[in-house]
Amino acid sequence: MNAPQQGEHGHVPVMADRMFALLEPALTRLAADGSGAVLVDGTLGAGGHTEYFLDRLAGLHVVGIDRDTSAIEIASSRLARFGDRVEFHHHRYDEIADVVATTGRPSVDGVLLDLGVSSMQLDRADRGFAYSIDAPLDMRMNPDDELTAADVLNTYDHGALARVLSEYGEERFAGKIASAVLRERSKEPFTTSGRLVELLYATIPAATRRSGGHPAKRTFQALRIEVNHELDSLRGVIPASLDVLAVGGRLAVMSYQSLEDRIVKRDFAAAVANTTPAGLPVDLPGTAPAFTLITRGAEQANAAEREANPRSAPVRIRAIERIAADGKGRQ
Repeated sequence: MNAPQQGEHGHVPVMADRMFALLEPALTRLAADGSGAVLVDGTLGAGGHTEYFLDRLAGLHVVGIDRDTSAIEIASSRLARFGDRVEFHHHRYDEIADVVATTGRPSVDGVLLDLGVSSMQLDRADRGFAYSIDAPLDMRMNPDDELTAADVLNTYDHGALARVLSEYGEERFAGKIASAVLRERSKEPFTTSGRLVELLYATIPAATRRSGGHPAKRTFQALRIEVNHELDSLRGVIPASLDVLAVGGRLAVMSYQSLEDRIVKRDFAAAVANTTPAGLPVDLPGTAPAFTLITRGAEQANAAEREANPRSAPVRIRAIERIAADGKGRQ
């Protein structure tokens, strides 16, 4: 399979060929061209993964979901040539059950989740996601939401801010950074990312800066997760995605940080667990798992993929398949 190329809409989708390989068996179990199959792209972004799938399966229908209206506008333009083979929904991905219900379908054949901030959002300077560009401290994936990164920095007390940085950024110096933020915001509120980056350079010890990557990485990750309630949405989307899968359907998830991957790993482990008490010769009714793992552990990008698309370097991929009905009409 040829690697995806960056076209007029930009952005090469991360590991599109591997995601296709993982989901294709579920999408072609009824017909070789995907006729009758439905894939939910729960993180539509600029539409790169959806385009890759639609180009390769002539009968496939994709339900695209994104919380960012600008993403939907970009994807709509990119995917216009596919006509009604793709539909667009402005929702959070943990609302997948509601979205599928509006389509009139009892279940779907595949779900793809590419977690975290999208390439398109990172490249939009005015959104404030990238610490390499001085921009307003926004970081909202949905511009209609109220809370911004500036709000977090300027209104959270020391304990709340330190908790966000420690829990969501796994930042060793969370308390020290929170103290510095409170001291500086008393002089002037934070409005731009550049000032925050300067504070982080001044606060994090030089030895850590030299060996621990960019000093702003963990703080920016923490603020983004807090502003967008990302982990809350992720905790909801995995069970909801599993619930809408038909028998033979698959869910594939791409995580970019350890917090995300731990949640996916935990939910997948629960889905494949057999709850029959140990020692019994057969499974008790209702205790056999309805799912099986497709990947063993988390897959990572190989050297060639990382060189071709550096944004694939941190990715962790896990996939799971429904193998039995659950009494909810999945077929």
